[in-house]
Amino acid sequence: MPPTDRRSTLRTAAAGLLTAVTAGCSPATPPAPKAPPATGGLRARPAQITHGPRDRPHVALTFHGGGDPATARALLETAERHGARLTVLAVGTWLDENPGIARRILDAGHELGNHTQRHLDINAMPEAEAHAEITECADRLRRLTGSIGTCFRPSRATRASPLVETLARRAGYPLVLSYDVDSLDFTAPGAAAVARTVLGEVRAGSVVSLHFGYADTVAALPAVLEELDRRGLRAVTTTELLS
Repeated sequence: MPPTDRRSTLRTAAAGLLTAVTAGCSPATPPAPKAPPATGGLRARPAQITHGPRDRPHVALTFHGGGDPATARALLETAERHGARLTVLAVGTWLDENPGIARRILDAGHELGNHTQRHLDINAMPEAEAHAEITECADRLRRLTGSIGTCFRPSRATRASPLVETLARRAGYPLVLSYDVDSLDFTAPGAAAVARTVLGEVRAGSVVSLHFGYADTVAALPAVLEELDRRGLRAVTTTELLS
């Protein structure tokens, strides 16, 4: 074959091959998009959490950890008799005074988080002081349990300021926890009023704010748990609620 004909034949074959290859990459059949990198669920960037998914029959009963440890033990025991799991946001000074309670909470399957070291108005603090409030409580939790926990709740505030949220993330907390149901138990309204307030507002996915240290809360909890059970709502830890 003359050289010119051979080159022509090769060009024709190459063109045919290119057509076949590009046909297999037609825009009509684009490659599947890459999945986004896994965030590890609760390891993702913190968010101000007020409630969980509304399509699952779970609620989170969250307790500000402070006050008389006898009321804390009574509340934990009541929850355990009903098969409920609580989330306790502990104050660091309370842990200092009651070091055994941290393991008591975790060993029974409840969740333990950070509610600052001294329970002051953290949103009003300068950055260095607010950072110390978070990290000092985290240090207590780590020393007592081996973990700082997953949740941080600002003290004396329903929501964390943007600065406090950033400081919590920097300290290692993937969740900044608010709530959508306030029991108002700290106003000592009576057990019936605490139960009425919670049960009047709670629904699937709710995060309920309650407190250790108040007799009204101890007296109200059995009725709250019984009614949640009747409605088909299960009290779980915040991590489970959001998982």
